[in-house]
Amino acid sequence: MTAERDPELARAALVGLAAYEQAARPPPISPRPEVARIGPARLRDHGGTGRPAILVPSLINPPHILDLDAEVSLADAIARMNRHVLLLDWGCANGRADLSVSGHVEQLLLPMLREVGEPAALIGYCLGGTMAIAAANLVPTERVVTLAAPWNFAAYPAKGRKSLLAMWRDARAPAEALGALPMEVLQAAFWSLDPERTVAKFAKFASLGPGSAEARRFIQLEDWANQGEPLPCAAAAELMEAFFGADCPGSGNWTIAGAPITDRIAVPTLHCTAAHDRITPAATAPAGDTVEIASGHVGMIVGTSRAKLHAALKAFLSD
Repeated sequence: MTAERDPELARAALVGLAAYEQAARPPPISPRPEVARIGPARLRDHGGTGRPAILVPSLINPPHILDLDAEVSLADAIARMNRHVLLLDWGCANGRADLSVSGHVEQLLLPMLREVGEPAALIGYCLGGTMAIAAANLVPTERVVTLAAPWNFAAYPAKGRKSLLAMWRDARAPAEALGALPMEVLQAAFWSLDPERTVAKFAKFASLGPGSAEARRFIQLEDWANQGEPLPCAAAAELMEAFFGADCPGSGNWTIAGAPITDRIAVPTLHCTAAHDRITPAATAPAGDTVEIASGHVGMIVGTSRAKLHAALKAFLSD
C-alpha cells in the first residue's frame, strides 16, 4: 500500500526521516594509502598479496561502499583471496568536469591500469562494471568481474527510462550552467524508480532501536547513498542520452577513441547480478557467465547475501 493511501505509513516515514537526519555520526575513516594518481583520480592500496585486483566503483556514489567497514568490506574479502587489492577513487568532480563516461575510461582508468604494470583483474560495481568492460577492450586485462552492472540499457523498464530521460530534459540546462549534475537530482531520480520502497524503508527505520546495529547500518548506507561528487555534465549527458536514450553499449554503438566497445571480450568474465535490483535489473547485464545473488543492488555488496558473492568471486579469481 502506498503512503498516499496509508497516512500512518507516511507519518512513520516522516518520523524515520527526522530520526535519520538527527542521528549522531561516527568520525570519518582515514583513506587507505595512495599508490598512484592520474589527474584527480587515485588508486588506493587495500592490502593482500598476489596478482592485482582493481575495484572500479561507479561515478555516482563514493567508492567506500566497497570497503564500508571490517564486517562487510568487499575489498578485505578479496584481499583474503590471494589478491593484491587496489581501489580506484575517481576524485573531485572539479578535476574531471569535461569528461564524459568514455572520457573517464580513456583519460583516467586506462592510464591508471597502465600504472599498475601488469594485467589486472578488474572488478567493477554498477557503472564501474560497464567502464571496466570498456577498459578491457582497450588494454591487456587478466579477467573482468561486474557487480550489478548495466550494459543493455534497452532492457530497463520503459517507465523507468522515460522518467530518467524526462528528468534529464528538465535538468540539462541547469547542469550545463553548473558544469555538473548535482547528487540531489540523481538521488531523486533513483528514488523515482521505486518510491514505495523509499517510504517503507524510512518507516521501518522509525521502529528501530536508536543505536542498534541495524539502525547504525541504515544510517551508514543512507549517508553513502546521499554523498558523493556531482556527476560531471559531460558524463551525465552521455549516460542519459547515449546509454539510457540510445542504448549505445547494448546496441554495439559505443566507441572510445575510435575503437568499438563490446561486452564480448577475449578474457574470462563473470557477471554477478542482484535478483531484486531496481537500479540495474538483471536483464541489463552484459553477455557472459552470470551468477545471480538473492539481494538488491547494495545488499549484494554489504548484506547477508554477500557470502554467495564472495564464494563466486573466490572461485572465479582462483581459476
